[in-house]
Amino acid sequence: MAEFYEDSQSSARRTLSASGKLLRRLHLDGPLLALLAALMVFSLFVGYSASGENLTRWIDQVQRFGVAVVAMLVMAQLPPAWLRRISPVIYGLGIAMLLLVTTIGPVRMGAQRWLDIGPISFQPSELMKLAVPMMAAWYLHERPLPPSAKHLAIALLIIVVPAGLVIEQPDLGTGLLVASAGLFVVFLGGLSWWLIGAGAVVAPFAAWIGWHFLHDYQRQRVLTLLDPSQDPLGAGYHIIQSMIAIGSGGVFGKGWTNGSQAQLEFLPERSTDFVFAVIGEELGLLGQGLLLVLYLGVIGRALYMASECQDTFARLVSGAFALTFFVYVFVNAGMVAGILPVVGVPLPLVSYGGTSAVTLLASFGILMSLYRHRKLVGS
Repeated sequence: MAEFYEDSQSSARRTLSASGKLLRRLHLDGPLLALLAALMVFSLFVGYSASGENLTRWIDQVQRFGVAVVAMLVMAQLPPAWLRRISPVIYGLGIAMLLLVTTIGPVRMGAQRWLDIGPISFQPSELMKLAVPMMAAWYLHERPLPPSAKHLAIALLIIVVPAGLVIEQPDLGTGLLVASAGLFVVFLGGLSWWLIGAGAVVAPFAAWIGWHFLHDYQRQRVLTLLDPSQDPLGAGYHIIQSMIAIGSGGVFGKGWTNGSQAQLEFLPERSTDFVFAVIGEELGLLGQGLLLVLYLGVIGRALYMASECQDTFARLVSGAFALTFFVYVFVNAGMVAGILPVVGVPLPLVSYGGTSAVTLLASFGILMSLYRHRKLVGS
């Protein structure tokens, strides 16, 4: 019996060693990969119920995750120096596609956000979530940090142009995510605290000016946040149904596939933007807490990996990707809980959809490459 136990332990150690070598050879990070896999499994578990037990839609999501994992594996193999060199190319390609959207992009649901190439339809704005922080980091990489006023102005221009094109589509939520990804690079580059303070002072005035450029439905979303009951069957319907779903779930939830708000279709967009409400109703506070723990694990591991990178470009890009992921989670959870306006930001790696999953896992692939190659680059 003792010999069998020792043989089992020895076999387990050999398996772990072989797995570790394979991950290193593929430039993957084991802890981060495990956390991302757990998120995708959780997504498929919840997604089957949120889709109304639609097996076809569930299989479609499995296939989308497969494409996203391939994108992550491919990006993880690219050396940091190569990633840095192609950053301007990716950025320029993204700007060109955003301009094409404004001229030949089809209009769907009142928005012009897509490009159709044969049977493939995609949103170029998703590419900019990668391109903007990479381009900003590329620009600041060989310049003294913290950046001078001139370099800061150019970096902000790099961020504002694509963010403005995305907001014009109109897609305010994605535009703000693109802008935040670039601004995190500037912040991590050593932005002085007096500039941050000045920005905080100017922000309310900028918000007041920006209010006059918002579309009517965007203004209505902000006003609805303050009092959803003013239009319970219109603009306030999403928030009210979401809060009912979360509140009725309590601590333990009603059980998987047993949520009345979701299964009876009172809750709109239940498999995409408002899937967090489905989790609250069916799995309760415990289910939501488990998901948030997984998210915190991903963010914490990503920030640790960013801190271990030796190259300026790698640190800035990795840190920006980690913090942008946090913004995804915070905005969607806040929107569903009724403390932020409804802006159409999906819950990362849990909401149904392919483009967002591909972008997110590609960013984590880049992060893994930068981390695994850290001993091969100079500081």
